[in-house]
Amino acid sequence: MRSSGTRQAATEARKAQIASAAIAVLAERGYAETTFEAICEHAGLSSKRLITYHFSSKDRLFEAVVHQVVADAAAFMRPALQATRGARAQLEAFIRSNIAFVARHPGHVRAVQQIALNQVPVGGQERDAAIARLVTLFADGQRTGVFRTFDCTVMGAALRASIDTMAERVVDGLDPDVCANELVELFDRATRAEPSPAQGDRH
Repeated sequence: MRSSGTRQAATEARKAQIASAAIAVLAERGYAETTFEAICEHAGLSSKRLITYHFSSKDRLFEAVVHQVVADAAAFMRPALQATRGARAQLEAFIRSNIAFVARHPGHVRAVQQIALNQVPVGGQERDAAIARLVTLFADGQRTGVFRTFDCTVMGAALRASIDTMAERVVDGLDPDVCANELVELFDRATRAEPSPAQGDRH
């Protein structure tokens, strides 16, 4: 008999397989044609019952899709973030690695776009968590003196919205390096600590 741990691992692997297939179908065919039958065909599953066993509705499946995209992005970005120290370097690494993920995984972006365009009520928790992580980064930079005083939640939401908006442009062909360079410059200027009057008077 399988242990509970083995069964749980098998269940999670099956759910990840289904979510990955849904990402691919959403990106290739669009929301309207992303049926359980189409996902089964792409994943090589014998019956859509293998999907409905794990996901009670399309909304629950699309929740898993958003979660999978976020998890894949986090895994891709982690090495770049772990290789940097200090809030300014972390901010730059966050922007560059996020845009690099978009460039490498356009299907993930298209899948989330299809979900958003069709107003599926999923992804709110992931969005809030992403902004919360940026709030922590900005607060750390303010605490260490490398960032000026500003509302960390407003700045976090602005950065998240900027990356999400530019992701669409990158998928449509915008050079990801140009995009990353501009966003890094924009948010460095927006957040950097202002020199003291004494420092500003020096020539």
